[in-house]
Amino acid sequence: MQPQTNSNFELVIFENASELNQAVANRLVDYNKECITQKERFTLALSGGNTPRSLYNLLAQSPARENIDWLNTYLFFGDERCVPPDHTDSNYRMVRESLLDKVSIPFANVFRMEGENPDPEKAAATYASQLQEFFELESGDGPSPENFPSFDLVLLGMGPDGHTASLFPGTAALQERGRPVTANFVPKFDSYRITLTAPTINRAAQVWFMVTGADKAENLQRVLEGEFQPQSLPSQLIKPQGGKLVWFVDKAAAARLIQP
Repeated sequence: MQPQTNSNFELVIFENASELNQAVANRLVDYNKECITQKERFTLALSGGNTPRSLYNLLAQSPARENIDWLNTYLFFGDERCVPPDHTDSNYRMVRESLLDKVSIPFANVFRMEGENPDPEKAAATYASQLQEFFELESGDGPSPENFPSFDLVLLGMGPDGHTASLFPGTAALQERGRPVTANFVPKFDSYRITLTAPTINRAAQVWFMVTGADKAENLQRVLEGEFQPQSLPSQLIKPQGGKLVWFVDKAAAARLIQP
């Protein structure tokens, strides 16, 4: 493990994905305890896709399962595909099978995005309303980043193309500043995704990226060390305001970094 740290940014490189997942699980258990001790609750926005599945399996096993205060943990989603919750492509289904079905978290503590809604914009608006109610946010004259929800932790992955959550290169959601959640049309999939917007993610106290695999190496180097080009590398949009950004990376993904 090779750490590179300052007060608001941390890069940690692991030998392999297994070591990375174990380290993230351990750290999440500790952070869960810290938040609940301080605020009596822990709010976590989960990442979908394949990378975090192993992490969720670890959290569902001993000793993590017994060391997380599930009663005071509240789970949300960073993005969702526009499919029913039992669909094989559903992020919610992946999380349910790898984690939720195996731990004693109250049903009311899990807030999923309604991917099955035939109107993606309405699904995004519904989720934004749920966040507003849960975080007890004032509606004011309309949404603004200063009044977006602030999660304790947002987990993210990064695709080989540099996308994160469902913020894909060249898509409209990259410009969104007025809504905490949006429906984003992704041309390469010819479909909509529901996603937290970058201003919402950047309100989190901590944001953790988990990046593994050699297919991520080229764009990881561009994201961390290259020019600021968020329209082609959306992961560059993630810079928590006053919070901490942590990149957990395996050696294969870190292979092209100049200063690991």
